[in-house]
Amino acid sequence: MTPTLDRLIASTTEVDPPLAAVDLATLRSNAVDLVRRAEGTPVRVASKSVRCRAVLEVALGGNLTAGNGFRGIMTYSLREAIWLARSGAQDILMGYPTADRGALAELASDPVLLERITLMVDSDEHLDVITAAAGSVPARLCIDVDASLRLGPVHIGVRRSPLRTPSQVAGVAVRADQRGFAVVGVMFYEAQIAGLPDSSPPVQWMKRASANELTTRRGAVVDAVQAVVGVLEIVNSGGTGSLEVSSADPVVTEVTAGSGLYVPTLFDRYRSFRPHPALYFALPAVRRPTPAIATLFGGGYIASGPAGSARVPRPAWPTGLKLLRNEGAGEVQTPVTGSAARSLAVGDRVWFRHAKAGELCERFHEVHLVESDGSRTVAPTYRGEGQCFG
Repeated sequence: MTPTLDRLIASTTEVDPPLAAVDLATLRSNAVDLVRRAEGTPVRVASKSVRCRAVLEVALGGNLTAGNGFRGIMTYSLREAIWLARSGAQDILMGYPTADRGALAELASDPVLLERITLMVDSDEHLDVITAAAGSVPARLCIDVDASLRLGPVHIGVRRSPLRTPSQVAGVAVRADQRGFAVVGVMFYEAQIAGLPDSSPPVQWMKRASANELTTRRGAVVDAVQAVVGVLEIVNSGGTGSLEVSSADPVVTEVTAGSGLYVPTLFDRYRSFRPHPALYFALPAVRRPTPAIATLFGGGYIASGPAGSARVPRPAWPTGLKLLRNEGAGEVQTPVTGSAARSLAVGDRVWFRHAKAGELCERFHEVHLVESDGSRTVAPTYRGEGQCFG
């Protein structure tokens, strides 16, 4: 058992599971490591990988602004951005475009929100949506640029922005500027570098090739955009799995990371950093269908992405447990087997790790925050604060 899990188990003995718990000493250590890996480039916290205001505050040095090598928040929803801005966050970059007309109208009606929130766009259609919902307001914009790798007809990376070349990006920047928007940044999310374990030679080769291609293209895009709208405040790039690569490019002004705070199972096979999980959840054993199987309550917390075993929660303690192939992790029950299952009694608990970071918080109203001395406080998740942003 790790010291992290040992603390979580000891401090939550009196709490009835299902429960989620974060070891703050490990989380703070992970935050320091993210800053170290960024090598002086400020780190923006990706809220989708956290989904708990108290944890965002820990990462940002005790508030929702900036500190300890971190700079602001990247949100995944405009309504979330507005909520966080009204909570005190002053530097919020949208990670994705929005078509939420009501939220855009609310943004346009409040000068404080317009100052604190930067919208993400990647087409003239987004400019039309913003104008139709918000009118002619000088909203701050960041342009999302396709950072995937193209090898002939082969596309390696996620399907995000349709903008790829310097001229395409500069064209949107010019038209946005002509319509009264303030173009303040560009973003490049190289998912094929940040989101894949670097444990095989082919993947390592692909990552190097992608980094080299993107460094050249990113510089050209930045030059093209700055030639038409002036110096950019934001050149955002990276993710937990690619901080060293992204921060090495001198044109990048900030990198983004969030999963590296909790460290879910999808990051276990990375070589660029050593994972130290900080977030776990516990389920109670509620029945014994056979001497070799214990059935737990709940647990079907399947992560987003392509379906498969990598998206399923993984038993962490007691060791020697595994899910049943024919049932997996279920909505209301999760059977486990293995050597430790024979000794599990009704009422005992099994600790798991989730496959992706912040998504676990959508299953719990609160998380138990455990300090290094074993003291424990309870903090609401987004869900616990009555917020659901999709």
